Amino acid sequence: MRGGRAGDVGGGGARPYRAGFACFVGRPNAGKSTLTNAIVGTKIAITSNKPQTTRHVIRAVLHRPESQLVLVDTPGLHRPRTLLGERLNDLVRSTWSEVDVIGLCIPADEPVGRGDRFITGELAELKATVLAVVTKTDLVDKKRLAEQLLAVSELGEFAAVVPVSAVSGHQLDTLVDVMTGYLPESPQLYPDDMLTDDPEQVLVAELIREAALEGVRDELPHSIAVVVEEMIPEGNLMKIYADVYVERPSQKAIVIGHRASRLKEVGTTARRQIEELLGTRVYLDLHVRVAKDWQRDPKQLRKLGF
Repeated sequence: MRGGRAGDVGGGGARPYRAGFACFVGRPNAGKSTLTNAIVGTKIAITSNKPQTTRHVIRAVLHRPESQLVLVDTPGLHRPRTLLGERLNDLVRSTWSEVDVIGLCIPADEPVGRGDRFITGELAELKATVLAVVTKTDLVDKKRLAEQLLAVSELGEFAAVVPVSAVSGHQLDTLVDVMTGYLPESPQLYPDDMLTDDPEQVLVAELIREAALEGVRDELPHSIAVVVEEMIPEGNLMKIYADVYVERPSQKAIVIGHRASRLKEVGTTARRQIEELLGTRVYLDLHVRVAKDWQRDPKQLRKLGF
């Protein structure tokens, strides 16, 4: 794995402006999306305790006086069982090949495993600078953390190993300092007021999908897709019409729930998050539709944006 330069050492004068792209990788539930949101200070990436819930590449921009760090939130790499799975893996690998810095996330509270070794091997072929990020340090004591840092440093050749907690904020600034130090010298890539370059409709759809994922049975996460059909501003209200897609009628019943109780819950949770994102009152109209076996059907995948 390639080490780069971390900042400027010696030689007075103003530091050069740095800007570039970085992403966090790791096995499911390593804390990648939570870390992205914590660093940017706002909710850009959806989080869930279900593996492989990130589906789209979402870019979040962190502005600092001397740098611009663009964090790319990607799906996790996994063994694909469907056409959707294959496409998500292709998306991950193409993103990895284009970023400047990669942070391999390994949770402090779980032993280093086969998945971590597999991803480390994949990253060894890339030109990006690779850091190891030990996440969830708030869940372990100092002794366990020291053992984990040692185990992680033996995994491969990393430019740095940084322990952090997205929940408590511990060492987040340090991590950003280290990452920006390995970015290329470059003019600003995005305007000062831009937090993400994703269309609002994508972010809104992701927030609805996150709300729909909460509390559903284990087999459902990969079967849920959301398409925002319309967003219509009316005065200080945004009217949003969205469809939640599942693959089978039995799944539709699960998402809707008894007397539509579950769908109402999804709508309430999503609306609150969307209002926070858009800074305006929201009317949300949700419909659940069946798109048979959409994860395996190229035509349906195109329609649903994959």
